[in-house]
Amino acid sequence: MAKLKNVSVLIVSLICLAVLIVMLMFAKSVRSSDASVSYTELLTDTLSKIVSACPGEIGVAVIINGSDTVAVNNKSIYPMMSVFKVHQAIAVCHDFDQRGLSLDSLMTVKREELNPETWSPMMKEHLEPVITLPVRDLLRYTLVQSDNNASNLMFERLVNTVETDRFIATLIPRSSFQIAYTESEMQADHDKAYSNYTSPLGAAMLMNRLFTDSLVSPEKQGFIKNTLGECTTGKDRIVAPLLGKEGITVAHKTGSGYTTEEGLLVAHNDVAYICLPNGVCYTLAVFVKDFKGNEPQAARVIAHISATVYSILAHYFEHA
Repeated sequence: MAKLKNVSVLIVSLICLAVLIVMLMFAKSVRSSDASVSYTELLTDTLSKIVSACPGEIGVAVIINGSDTVAVNNKSIYPMMSVFKVHQAIAVCHDFDQRGLSLDSLMTVKREELNPETWSPMMKEHLEPVITLPVRDLLRYTLVQSDNNASNLMFERLVNTVETDRFIATLIPRSSFQIAYTESEMQADHDKAYSNYTSPLGAAMLMNRLFTDSLVSPEKQGFIKNTLGECTTGKDRIVAPLLGKEGITVAHKTGSGYTTEEGLLVAHNDVAYICLPNGVCYTLAVFVKDFKGNEPQAARVIAHISATVYSILAHYFEHA
């Protein structure tokens, strides 16, 4: 059965790749063959074909230059996982602005209060029995390395999930997302991950506003933006096809879920703000839910989608 499952996943992956190659070839010729086809229509058609051929529910949203929008499977059903650490960072910075506090404010926690069974680079780097760090460093741990202990600590002591959810609802549509549980609560009950949900467009809208609008004080917002540009997780997802391309900048945040007893990967996500050398900037959000495969296979699908979006936009705006 395991061999049949692996063969099935391989076949579906090859189908995804074949669709991608065909659509990229089409993208290269569309401007000369049919000027009536807009690039947003091409993106929608291409992405729809890719996600429909893959073994899971996949939602995609793209916002180009802050205005043109493409969304495929845009339902508010995708578990965010650690993508919600962007929402958390914005909410913490807003709260600190309101209270006139600096991100250099110190927080102290006993090592024994932290969870050694969760993903936590902070615990590996700080072995002291009492850890004292500025909030700036806690945010950096969550955004760069997706540290769960740092996130839990800030939810418990600074801005809780209810307050975070309430503030983010002032920035993007209420119906597009929900934050109800911390990382520790989701770890204790995996089903709660489905209650921290988003639509692809909701996540893309927040990331786009973060990079194009004023949400919190300039110093704090600049810190979040720069820190997302240093993200080290999920380099095999949206970032993968853009690595090594001169002049491209990427700031992103990933989210990864667990695998069920039935072999479904609950979530594998990435949301990014990307700027090309020609001045075109776009936000790309890809959410993978209940995927019949493993993390590397889901990451390849996200990378395929990222490569497709980049190819179409780079081609369309090559004379801009």
